[in-house]
Order: sequence, then structure tokens, then C-alpha cells
Amino acid sequence: MNPKEKLAALQKACQDIVNGAKAAERELTDEEVTLLETKSSEALELKGKIERSEKSAALMESIGGMKSDSEPSSTEPTAGQAKSLGEHFAKAIGQDGFASLKSRGRTVEAPEFKANTDPNTVGSAFGAVVTDVDRTIVQAYRRPVVSDLLGVGTINGSSITYYVEGAVEGAFATVAEGGQKPQIHVINPTAVTDALKKIAAWFDTSDEMIEDVPFMVSEINNRGTYLLSLAEEAQLLSGDGTGSNLTGLLNRSGVQVVTQASTGFTGESAQDAVFRALTAVQTATGLTADGIIINPADYQALRLSKDANGQYFGGGFFSGEYGNGGLSFQPPLWGVPTVVSAAVPAKTVVVGAFKAAATVYRKGGVRVESTNSDLGKFTKNIVTTRIEERLALAARIPSAVVKVVLS
Repeated sequence: MNPKEKLAALQKACQDIVNGAKAAERELTDEEVTLLETKSSEALELKGKIERSEKSAALMESIGGMKSDSEPSSTEPTAGQAKSLGEHFAKAIGQDGFASLKSRGRTVEAPEFKANTDPNTVGSAFGAVVTDVDRTIVQAYRRPVVSDLLGVGTINGSSITYYVEGAVEGAFATVAEGGQKPQIHVINPTAVTDALKKIAAWFDTSDEMIEDVPFMVSEINNRGTYLLSLAEEAQLLSGDGTGSNLTGLLNRSGVQVVTQASTGFTGESAQDAVFRALTAVQTATGLTADGIIINPADYQALRLSKDANGQYFGGGFFSGEYGNGGLSFQPPLWGVPTVVSAAVPAKTVVVGAFKAAATVYRKGGVRVESTNSDLGKFTKNIVTTRIEERLALAARIPSAVVKVVLS
């Protein structure tokens, strides 16, 4: 099937789809719309190819297969044979040109032949076509986030209310025969309500960027959601609760604080203070800590600490302690999963049973929406993308989180 026959078949298929819907007195189905768009696109592309092919053939015939107005002479080249330079020159000036040349002595030129010294150039119209784009994006610094340490839940309303169990009054005791038994009483649970808060931002992208470098859309979205996670992380840990801010874990009433002691013969080390925080979680709640968040500068100080023999406690830069075992780049502290992140300031370490201590509630997930109709940007070929989420933080067991203050 040649291109024209194929084009006719595509056009007939499109017409059949439309006629079928009209005959049934109904609108096109989603499948028919998709099929119609596909076949129409193929037909338009094929029609363009046919037109370009016909123009190219006509141009080649006019240049390479020209014939004189008179009947071919015995010197006219045969079919398939190129014209000589003389014949081309004669055709260019014509009979009147020869007469003028003979009578007036003027110079005649044949402009259809170009000199071999002319430079090859690409017009400005092709500048965008021949410009290649290196699609490798040099990624900016991206630090790990700690949001995944917390529990996750969903919410339908605009706030979440939960109940925190009160203290226990009284205690069990041994009782003599016939003696009065002691009473215990659990203070009524306290209702705590945390409202949803919105975190959002937007950015602009030109149509040219989207069309010329399509993958930039996903790259920008990925970068946008990463920046969103950083803002979310800051709110979950350190939000001050004012205005539209969340009340972060470190600002919740009931969070424990452990300060690195400076008393004693040599003073307490940072690693000792962290271990005391692990014990504090278990003592206060019966839970076992499942995470440690530490600033890179503080982790570096611990990682580079040495014993009296100059050996690194965390293993040397080629192997483990005293050459034993393998080397781990960021070994956990006290065997507890450790996140090294700038989410916490220097001289502060956060230890906790995070999954049990707090739950992040999200409504609708992360929303990524784009439009070109914002503030007249349609006429400027600008697309605005908005990224946002709504979330609430329920700190169910604040005492399961410990803030370690290093000296």
C-alpha cells in the first residue's frame, strides 16, 4: 500500500468512527476519541510527508531535468545524463542574451550555478533544530529526610482528636486476710486535637522548557516534592504552633530533655548522653527507641573520636576497630537506626520511639497542579505549577521523644 492509499484508508477509518456515532445518535466514547485522535494524527503526519515528497520531486525535476523550449538537438543529453556547463549556461542566457552579448558586449551570468568557495551555512530558522541539549541535570545537594521515622495515618475531616491516658493514682499492695484492698484510679484520658495545616509553594516553567526538554517536568516535580518534604520535616520537628504552623515534636509538652553532664572526674561524653536518652525512653514509656536524628557536625565529632591509642571508636578509614571487620560509612549509634541530617541544629540530638510516639495524618496526599491561565501567563507561554499538602501531627506519647542537649 503506497502512502496515498494509506492516507485514504486512515481518512476513511476516521470518517467511519464519526458516522458510526452519528448513526447510533450518541456521543463518541473515550476509546473512540482516543482512536480518532491517534488516526487523525497519523493522517496529518502522512499527508505532510506526501506533500513534502511531491514538492521535493517537482523541485528536483525543475533543476535536474530541465528541457529547452525547442526540440532536442543531436547534442541534447540523453535521459539520465546531466547537462554540461555550456548547455546550462546557454539555457540561462537564452537567444536574446546571446544577441545582447554580441551587439552590446555586456557580461552575462548563469546564476543557477554557485561557486565552490561559498561557505555552507545554516539559516537562523534552523538554529533551534541543530542546537543539542545536554539533558543531564546537575543535581543540587539533597539531604536525607526523617519524615519516614514517624507513623502515618489518613484523615477525612479537618482535624484529628485523640485521647492521652492520664496518670495512675494508687498502687497494688499486699493485703492481710480480711484487710482493706487499696484502690487504683486512672485519671480520665485527656482529649487532644490537632488541626490540619497546609504547606505549599509554586514555580513557573516556560512552554519551551517543557517542550524542548520534556523530562524537566518530572525533574522539577521531583525537586519540588523534595523541597516540600524539607518544609514538612521542619514543621514536624520544630514547628512552633503559631499561625498556620504545626506544633512540632520538640515543642510538645511532655517531651523529655537530657543534657550532657559536665560534672564528674572527666565529664560525660556525647555518646553517654545519647545512651541516657535511650534509657529515658524505655524508663518513661516501656518502649524501645527506634531512631536517632543527629546533625552532621555532631555525628562527625563522634565518628572521629579515638581511644587512648589513637584508634577510631567507629573503625578506621580502611577497616574496623584495630583492623577487625569491615568499614561502615555511617554506622548507627548504639545499634539504633541513625539519620544524619541537618533537620536538627548542631548540639542537639533527637532520640525516640518515633513510630509509637507520633502519627502524621495527611488528607488527600501531595497535590501537584499546573495551569497557564494564571495572571495573564497564557499570552506569555508560561505554565505555573503548584505543589501542596495538608497534614496534622498527633503526638500521642510525647515522653517517648527525648531532646539531647550537647555541651
